[in-house]
Amino acid sequence: MQIWHGLGDLPRPSGPCVVAIGKFDGVHRGHQRVLARARKHADERNLPMYVVTFDPHPAVVLRPEVAPKMLGTLSDRLERLAAHGADAVLVVPFTAQLAAITAEQAVRAVLSDGLNAQVVVVGADFRFGSGAAGDVSFMRSMGEKHGFVVDAVDLQSDDTDRFSSTRVRELLAVGDVAGAARILGRPYTVTGPVIRGEQRGRDLGFPTANLEVPDELASPLDGVYAGWLVDGTERLPAAISVGDNPTFANASHRVEAYVLDRTDLDLYGKKVSVEFVAWLRDMLPFEGIEPLKEAMKADVEETRRILGV
Repeated sequence: MQIWHGLGDLPRPSGPCVVAIGKFDGVHRGHQRVLARARKHADERNLPMYVVTFDPHPAVVLRPEVAPKMLGTLSDRLERLAAHGADAVLVVPFTAQLAAITAEQAVRAVLSDGLNAQVVVVGADFRFGSGAAGDVSFMRSMGEKHGFVVDAVDLQSDDTDRFSSTRVRELLAVGDVAGAARILGRPYTVTGPVIRGEQRGRDLGFPTANLEVPDELASPLDGVYAGWLVDGTERLPAAISVGDNPTFANASHRVEAYVLDRTDLDLYGKKVSVEFVAWLRDMLPFEGIEPLKEAMKADVEETRRILGV
């Protein structure tokens, strides 16, 4: 998949294409509808399918004090966009200057002059341009001027929940990783290098892989979860803890995973992923090591039951 970083990176001249545009944070099931519709238009017209996305999240620039934690890194997003049919992705750096341009200027620069769009696919609630003035109706009027049609896709819920990145963050904040997975269409996942910790887990008989997770990523509520540790093509059942272990003083906040029945893994320095499947319990303080070990044994058995391993 081709990746372009900014309009200056685009090849010229560009032939006609189908464009899907949005933030695509998490590439959840609503986003997947947009991408599937764009792929369908592209296949019917024998055109390439391009995706336009923004980095960083607009709120980081416009309202940093309330900017949301992201549901994946830019690298994660690009990988998932490719998996859902993108032939190329234009990553538009979101800056104060970009936020100030009018919706008409944005359409001309990105969709008309930049990509030569023939079809533009967006979510029905998509807005853009200075003051978010450009809605779907405005885009359609611009399409009549610049030679593209606009297909607006409903991103709303199925019978269980609404499809939105905000809703995923709300569910993660209360530990409902199963609910988050229903919206994402896959388990919520964090990825990072394995770093050395205090090795308390090893001393307790439960050696853990401690992940260095970027600060900008959303983390589930502190607690213990059942899930998977993914190392390359190997997917291993794991009991996962999130938080600062309150049994020990001065413990740092972290994501760590104990792979069931494995004490021989050497993952230091490797980039691995942790997938959250189900909530087990709160992160609790214990009066000593033995009660903690008993709780960890119970966590392992519940993880085994939930994952069916």
